[in-house]
Amino acid sequence: MDSAESSAASNVAAAMGVDDYHDAAPEVGHCISSMVDFSGVESQRLFLARRTALEMLRDRGYRVPEADLARTLPEFRAWWSEAPEIERLSFSTTLASDPSNKARIVFCPPEPIRVAVIREVFARTKEDNLSCLILILQSKMGSKARDTIKELFKFKVDVFQITELLVNMTNHVLKPKHQVLTAEEKAKLLKQYNVVDSQLPRMLETDAVARYYGLSKGTVVKFTYDNELTADHVSYRCVL
Repeated sequence: MDSAESSAASNVAAAMGVDDYHDAAPEVGHCISSMVDFSGVESQRLFLARRTALEMLRDRGYRVPEADLARTLPEFRAWWSEAPEIERLSFSTTLASDPSNKARIVFCPPEPIRVAVIREVFARTKEDNLSCLILILQSKMGSKARDTIKELFKFKVDVFQITELLVNMTNHVLKPKHQVLTAEEKAKLLKQYNVVDSQLPRMLETDAVARYYGLSKGTVVKFTYDNELTADHVSYRCVL
């Protein structure tokens, strides 16, 4: 076991309550080290974040090829190693119900995101007539860069840190099923209960679910709970 593996295994062993890793049984050390992927942490991060972003687009109603969603980590590493350029991670698609509605995922470089980077992204995408843009950051974004996004883009731009996309939180076993209501479904709901938007339970635009689905103010989401730990019931929340 090399020094990196030994250090990682020691940290895990400490977390498990083993006071001295070197005094632990050899088979324990081997078991712990086998859980750590030393073959390419960076490629794994990119793979997981891109897959979650593609699932996000799919769940928003955009067309995403099943082959892209089913791609495995070894397959991604083989594809990525051919030409590891950040632009290759970009992905464009259209809304299944409206092909004129175009979306694009863009991975930003690992350096701090400044105004020049945002202007470059705008220059590359301004001719695409996008309706949705998802920026995935690998470092911090300055306040001026965020202001530049609002100035240049005439539509909402979703910004995620890569660490937020390593796991698709909507797949968690305790998460209820989410359904974004159409305008007609929302009107029917409000009429049925004789209420207005502000009387429904609230969900902020910054909520993880709202960000995942790219929801805007006034959107109503139906939550269906159906598992062993919660009673079977339905609730609604309005993004405000």
